[in-house]
Amino acid sequence: MSEPFPHPDDAAHPRRRRRRRWPWVLLGVVLLLAGGCAALVIGIAHETDKTVKVVYEVTGDAKTVNIAYSTWRDGSLVTESASSQALPWRKELSTKGFVKGGLLAVTIGGGGGSATCEVTVGDDAPRTARATGADATATCTGF
Repeated sequence: MSEPFPHPDDAAHPRRRRRRRWPWVLLGVVLLLAGGCAALVIGIAHETDKTVKVVYEVTGDAKTVNIAYSTWRDGSLVTESASSQALPWRKELSTKGFVKGGLLAVTIGGGGGSATCEVTVGDDAPRTARATGADATATCTGF
């Protein structure tokens, strides 16, 4: 078997070595991910550095209620409580290091009645819930 003759243009145009593109694509993806992570960390740090006003309110005709609510201390979520409270009840605090995931739970005492809880964080729309009857609980979450 004879070998084919080289094409006359082969000598004039030596084959170029193809450059691989995947390392550059991979580098681009890594840089995008790193930039996105950095932006997320900066955004979270900015959110936890600003002071936020949190207002808790409980209204209704129940004679007494037990209340549990979240507060924030140094970026940590802490639950506090107030037992046998008369209505209306209001608690307002300004906090630095606000973390989403707060709670306001109101349990109506044995005397029955109704109670409505409401939580407002900064300029956000309030979260509300209502309970009726002895030992019923209204829970405001998602703030």
